[in-house]
Amino acid sequence: MSHLTEEKLLTAIAIDDEPKALDVIKLHAAKVPFIDLKACFTDAFQAILYLQNNPVDLIFLDIKMPDITGIELVHCLQKVPMIIFTTAYTEYAVQGFELDALDYLLKPFPLPRFLKACNKALTQKQANGGDKRDFVFLKTGYEEEKVFFNDILYIEAEGNYLTFVLQDCKILTRQSMIDILQILPDNQFIRIHRSFIIAIHQVTKIARQSLSIQGYEIPFGVSFEENIQKIREKLKG
Repeated sequence: MSHLTEEKLLTAIAIDDEPKALDVIKLHAAKVPFIDLKACFTDAFQAILYLQNNPVDLIFLDIKMPDITGIELVHCLQKVPMIIFTTAYTEYAVQGFELDALDYLLKPFPLPRFLKACNKALTQKQANGGDKRDFVFLKTGYEEEKVFFNDILYIEAEGNYLTFVLQDCKILTRQSMIDILQILPDNQFIRIHRSFIIAIHQVTKIARQSLSIQGYEIPFGVSFEENIQKIREKLKG
């Protein structure tokens, strides 16, 4: 996949006193088309100086560093961007989320987990009035594939994997239903079964226990009747 300039929607820096940890972030970020990693710092104080004149959308921030912790660094910033903490120590998780951190990556983190955190950041930027997002990047093998929301018919879960059924193909990715629901716009997509999320505008028929989308019949879950009613009301409107 080509990394097009217009797709670099999020500017970011990384701060970690371990050069090898920064190398991992550089490697992962280079594979996420919408992340523009501007700089990496092993010195937290140099990073603070950089941020005074170079605002960014996102910081990948180690927590346990000499002289100043990542949590203390956040308190030093006048304007706090989105924070994704990166650490090998689980005991800092609660402190991290108390600072409204966007995510918490436990080292060593693989590319799919890194991509999940980046997708959260892009969704958060949209919610805050940033660039309007009409797509999601899905990890497929060693690549990320850009999928537009309008092309999705429905999503089916099986174990730890999701199958995205599109207009002309299917894409399998390792992700959870809960994670993808945080990314998809809730005015376009809704869950109707523990294993199915559907695109509301793609529904062509609603029956007693299922609905149809371009020839696919998808069952309702008994605990999702409220969501089925929302679909009926939205389609009538």
